[in-house]
Amino acid sequence: MAQSDIAQLLRIEGDLRVEWIESDALRNNAYGDPHRRPIAVYTPPGYDPGGSTRYPVLYLLHGYTGDAVALLAARPWEVNAVQWIDRLIGERRMPSALLAIVDGFTRLGGSQYVNSMQNGRYADYVVNDVIGHVDRTFRTIAREGGRAVLGKSSGGFGALHLSMESPGTFCACASHSGDSYFRGALVPMFREAARILERYGGDIAAFVEGFEKKPKRPQPEYTTMEMLGYAAAYTPRSAAAFDVELPFDRETGELLDDVFARWLAFDPVERVHARCAELSRLRLRYLDCGRRDEYGLDIGARILAQRMRSLGLDVLHEEFDDDHRNVGYRYERSLPALAAVLDTR
Repeated sequence: MAQSDIAQLLRIEGDLRVEWIESDALRNNAYGDPHRRPIAVYTPPGYDPGGSTRYPVLYLLHGYTGDAVALLAARPWEVNAVQWIDRLIGERRMPSALLAIVDGFTRLGGSQYVNSMQNGRYADYVVNDVIGHVDRTFRTIAREGGRAVLGKSSGGFGALHLSMESPGTFCACASHSGDSYFRGALVPMFREAARILERYGGDIAAFVEGFEKKPKRPQPEYTTMEMLGYAAAYTPRSAAAFDVELPFDRETGELLDDVFARWLAFDPVERVHARCAELSRLRLRYLDCGRRDEYGLDIGARILAQRMRSLGLDVLHEEFDDDHRNVGYRYERSLPALAAVLDTR
């Protein structure tokens, strides 16, 4: 079986195929985002689509502002997830497995992989449409024990969210610098967003349209877009575009406790006790973060690990002397750890 052009560009021994999925869960969303999405699937050396061998699958979720293509990017002096799994399998440091790269981008920068009346039903999209397509198209071990989910930043949040929201889908989860402890990570960002929106008279649509037209944007505007992306995921007011509830007053910047409480309902730190049964199904719970993370997500990972352990759940928790950027080297740790607990036949 000849390698694809993408595989040759990435200089991997396995192969990489890009498939397309039509999803009713994403159809007719408020922002006009496509309901036809790519799914990039890595297959290891020796994979035979007509053979009898079946493989476990690792599902990889990108972070906020990312997409499936971004995770395939090859950068000088860095190794991406596809190159890592190919290297680790080639060096016999992990068993053969498939890697499926999911696309969850939206007009506001990301879906958080949750079901939203505005963005679309991204949790359903991953659990039903993506997994269904991969199981039908590739020689997978099509059961809970044959699947793991992982991601970085918002992708790490998504991995935790899907593991808690859809028990029986994945048997292992890894969150690299994943969103958690919103009280510490997000509240400081509300101030920046409130100041930016004030320039637009609180008009969210005007801000987004202005943001999209600029050739270059300052960091506070990215922060504002990020808060709007979260609001569309966590607190949409209706199915209409830009009709969201923000956790701060647009005129004064005052924290709105009732709205923020609805954001906290998605926070892994806040959910862990209520979702103990779902988390206990996992064979591996992996958390990591850099000790200099710009968003303080190292604090969230520590709290989450401690709360899991207080419930009797084992956690593989690691910290690195690093920040939030360019952390793909950590796949060298998570990919073998996840593969080690998956069914191999």
